[in-house]
Amino acid sequence: MFLTTNNYLLTNLFVQEKQTTNPEDFLDVFSVPPTGRLAALDLGTKRIGIAVSDELQITVRPVKTIERIGWKKLLLQIKEILAGFDAVGLVIGLPYNFDGTESEMSHEARRLAKNFALSLEIPVILQDERVTSYEAKGRLWKEGVSGKEFLKRVDNEAAAIILSDFIELRNQLSSKSEKAD
Repeated sequence: MFLTTNNYLLTNLFVQEKQTTNPEDFLDVFSVPPTGRLAALDLGTKRIGIAVSDELQITVRPVKTIERIGWKKLLLQIKEILAGFDAVGLVIGLPYNFDGTESEMSHEARRLAKNFALSLEIPVILQDERVTSYEAKGRLWKEGVSGKEFLKRVDNEAAAIILSDFIELRNQLSSKSEKAD
């Protein structure tokens, strides 16, 4: 069943009698409030990096890396982190191949985004994360970080890049929208 609300095409998804108002593709950058802290996840097969923005969504900082565990434990950890920062939106990195096609991890990111959207009461957005891990590694190498500290920080640094990219994209689209009006 499709509904049109505020010019967005929405799909009613029911899981355990709960629905999500997130667009089906999780790409509507304007579904996230323009103020309030945002959180971002860089999903890996073993670890998940987490970053947050400030309340004005100007600055972003890496927070922590958590081990990838089963869905229920992961959801509880993420809910706790989101509540701790009073986050108003969750941005999840969407890994594409270099040629723009989706990978196996892209499907996993979409699956988790859907699960989070059904389980959280905040908007969930997917953000292109091509080359963020390489950029994160480059930043850490420039800082002289190596060894265990490097492995500990690379995922949350990538999450910070994902969140910065999302905020920049939304600001650019907002500026273009204002000029068109």
